[in-house]
Amino acid sequence: MTRTILITGASSGFGEATARRFAAEGWRVVATARRRERLARLTEELGGPEHVHAVELDMRDREAVMERLGALPAPFDEPDVLVNNAGIGRGLEPAWESDVDEWEAMVDTNVKGLMYATRAVLPGMVERNRGHVVDLGSIAGRWPYPGGNVYGATKAFVAQFSGNLRADLLGTRVRVTNLEPGLCETEFSIQRFRGDAERAASLYRGNDPIVADDLAEIIHWVVHLPPHVNINSMEIMPVSQSWGALPVKPVR
Repeated sequence: MTRTILITGASSGFGEATARRFAAEGWRVVATARRRERLARLTEELGGPEHVHAVELDMRDREAVMERLGALPAPFDEPDVLVNNAGIGRGLEPAWESDVDEWEAMVDTNVKGLMYATRAVLPGMVERNRGHVVDLGSIAGRWPYPGGNVYGATKAFVAQFSGNLRADLLGTRVRVTNLEPGLCETEFSIQRFRGDAERAASLYRGNDPIVADDLAEIIHWVVHLPPHVNINSMEIMPVSQSWGALPVKPVR
């Protein structure tokens, strides 16, 4: 039986790599993103509309998400896996200097968009009594750092929401996994630094970071575990990343 995976934010990074990984094994792919041109290229690369259903979608648009993901066309209408990957990060300024519009954009995408996609797809999974929701969190949701303020808070939401979904789904065969990557080299940091590619590249230079294909492989692994096994949460860092001592600084 051919299975179907729905991936939000599939035009780059983790989402794009995951689409390629699963399509290579013959899965149907529902790919959502805002960038139409990239979706078109991905669809063509992965075999055309017979294999990929591309949905141009802004995850902040509740009505569009609920309508388009809640009523997918056959044969894409019964997703076996939902990968809640779409997310953004903006800025590293301290809270009192941050742009509130950027805060709202992160909440609307990372929190609300994830909620909308889950609510659109989950009833069908429960009715069919099978499925897997894979949420892309971050170590930022667990480990605070300067400038992480709202971005980290949105990822803390992802962790708690994933756990609460597991509680709600007790007694069904629907699985939920929260993945929390650390330093990863994708387009995310270019967005974080508002298009400053050099500043983004400086984070990774010489540090051998996680790359998108690494996360795609992990998603593939958790999905293909025996159906009675659920990975609740997984924290993932490159070997070059770890924790430091808690900082102490004189109060001015």
